Amino acid sequence: QVQLVESGGGLVQSGGSLKVSCAASGGTFSVYNMGWYRQTPGKQRELVARITPDGTITYSDSVKGRFTISRDNAKKSVYLEMASLKSDDTAIYYCNAQHIVILTLDYWGQGTQVTVAS
Repeated sequence: QVQLVESGGGLVQSGGSLKVSCAASGGTFSVYNMGWYRQTPGKQRELVARITPDGTITYSDSVKGRFTISRDNAKKSVYLEMASLKSDDTAIYYCNAQHIVILTLDYWGQGTQVTVAS
């Protein structure tokens, strides 16, 4: 069982920057793909960025060039640095951990609110 706790959300002005963090406990962090997803009311949760244990990264087109995902396997943490924020980035951001082989081992954090004021 993996527990994920996000932190760092908040209110930021359009064009500003914010960094959210996710600390994992339980499990073996280095065998999990780590991802950030976001969700707004009435919409499906969408992938923002994902990073594999060896550092292969995927970004959604909407954040490419503005957001940076990183992980620290020693600290069992994953980070999302967000820059040039827009009002469309307002959402609850969720941390996800999915085992690289056993895909049903899939865990979510409780989410952290990011609000971009225009």
